Amino acid sequence: MAIASVSPTTGATLKTFTPLTDAELEARLALAQKTFEQYQRIPLAQRCQWLAKAAEILVANREEYGKLITLEMGKPIAEAIAEVEKSALVCRYYAENAEALLADVLIESDTSRSFIRYQPLGAILAVMPWNFPFWQVFRFAAPALALGNVGLLKHASNVPQSALAIQDIFTEAGLPSGTFQTLLIGAERVAELIADDRIKAATLTGSEPAGASLAAAAGKQIKKTVMELGGSDPFVVMPSADLEAAVTTAAKARMINNGQSCVAAKRFIVAEAIADQFEQRLVEQFQALRVGDPLQPDTQLGPLATAKILQDLDRQVQTALEKGARVLTGGQSLVGSTTLPPELRQGNFYPATILTDIHPLSPAYTEEFFGPVALLLRVPDLDAAIQIANATPFGLAASGWTTVAAESDRLINELAAGAVFINGMVKSDPRLPFGGIKRSGYGRELGSHGLYEFANIKTVWVK
Repeated sequence: MAIASVSPTTGATLKTFTPLTDAELEARLALAQKTFEQYQRIPLAQRCQWLAKAAEILVANREEYGKLITLEMGKPIAEAIAEVEKSALVCRYYAENAEALLADVLIESDTSRSFIRYQPLGAILAVMPWNFPFWQVFRFAAPALALGNVGLLKHASNVPQSALAIQDIFTEAGLPSGTFQTLLIGAERVAELIADDRIKAATLTGSEPAGASLAAAAGKQIKKTVMELGGSDPFVVMPSADLEAAVTTAAKARMINNGQSCVAAKRFIVAEAIADQFEQRLVEQFQALRVGDPLQPDTQLGPLATAKILQDLDRQVQTALEKGARVLTGGQSLVGSTTLPPELRQGNFYPATILTDIHPLSPAYTEEFFGPVALLLRVPDLDAAIQIANATPFGLAASGWTTVAAESDRLINELAAGAVFINGMVKSDPRLPFGGIKRSGYGRELGSHGLYEFANIKTVWVK
């Protein structure tokens, strides 16, 4: 089956690719193994220079790459360009900091000299998603390549042009052939890759089923994995919060990437004392969003990445309404809608939507909505807010809004998530570890912790 790049804006097929044959895949695995044997011995300073060059290439061509991202998965062009710039940022971070982070760590023990040394493992398989087709890859690749590993990318099948462009960037930056390779293959061939002895570890960002499948395959081979899976992130607002800042940030936090982000705020848990004001202002913000062609600079909400994603999201919304939820704005697919220009009516457009009065036994109360749908929940106090925030199988990140120090401390300590942001929108940062708990996955990316995930943390004892 061909791998196709399909416009989510118009439904037109942009380009098709033939998946790798078994012989071609074998050749790439052999090249990865051969390259690693040489690449791990290249001085760290040189590896960092190549990462710095990759950052330069990204910045110099950010508009071209941004347009490619938007064409393939539909995010507004300004966000796509920002994604490319952030990809450059993570390359620069490890180019500038890897030497210090990978230095031997001296430890006093019962001998004259003992220390920790960080060494690479080999070829790392990255199974990456379509929603941030550049950023997700670079946040894996930059630390892995700095350490001396080599990368094999199995990208989402709807962003093949982005996947190939990333390989070209590393080649242009000067990294040896085989250091980073894109594998145009279907998901059904991932298990055979995991079983190959030349693959030493794997990382996946994606859905729970995809993560469970890869983790099971890796478990049989006793291979290290890092998983960044779904999220139903809470956005808790208490009466002392700066309401205007909270509402403005709430709209942005839900709509970023057309609502298709694991760390997007999804459940807005608001104290009853301010809920009416919050609801009114959030509805106004959602209704003011400009829906349209994501290549136009004034568009704020573009199409969902695929027709199936749109269908699944609409089904979730309709099920929630059948279970007693109330829609405050939006709530119906825009496919075929006369509110859109004729050329966009077959695109995967869904309006900014707010649901409230969600029953605790409704699936919507705990599941993830991967699109521009906000769930508004009212609570009497902080105890109830924390209880509802944690009443989900996910634990990726959370945002809490309060100016009361005691409330802030409780949110930090009691919210079950891999990250808690107080009075700010959840975001990833190359300097800080990123990852979740519970069914949102395990392991960490970024920061020093992400650098060490695919390292042999070797203890050395010398007498």
